[in-house]
This record gives sequence, C-alpha cells and structure tokens, in this order.
Amino acid sequence: MSDQPPVSDRKQLTPAAQRALAEAEARRQAAAKAHAEAAPKELQGPKGPEPTRYGDWERKGIASDF
Repeated sequence: MSDQPPVSDRKQLTPAAQRALAEAEARRQAAAKAHAEAAPKELQGPKGPEPTRYGDWERKGIASDF
C-alpha cells in the first residue's frame, strides 16, 4: 500500500509552486541534454591520464614543464 494519500485528498499547488516545478524539470532536461552532448573524444592524443594535470608533459620517460 502506498504512503501517499489519494489524488483527491492532496492539496492543490499554488501557481508559484507549479512554475517552480516546471522550471526545475526544464533544468533537469537541459542538464541531461548537456551531459548527453559530451565533448568529442580526442584523437591521437596521449594514452592514460591527462598529462598536463600537474603542468608536466611526459613523453618516453622525459617530462617537460610548460
């Protein structure tokens, strides 16, 4: 059995609350769309973790600072 009261027993939402729910849903959809449109995968880049993370670039065991 559900913990929520039947639909007829629920309070009616104010117009402001309805607008807030609609805006929140729009933000959720926009965030989901932005997440789905991720940046394209890098081609011919270095393998493994990002080499510039600590300001160094390592190639064949030699690290060079920027």
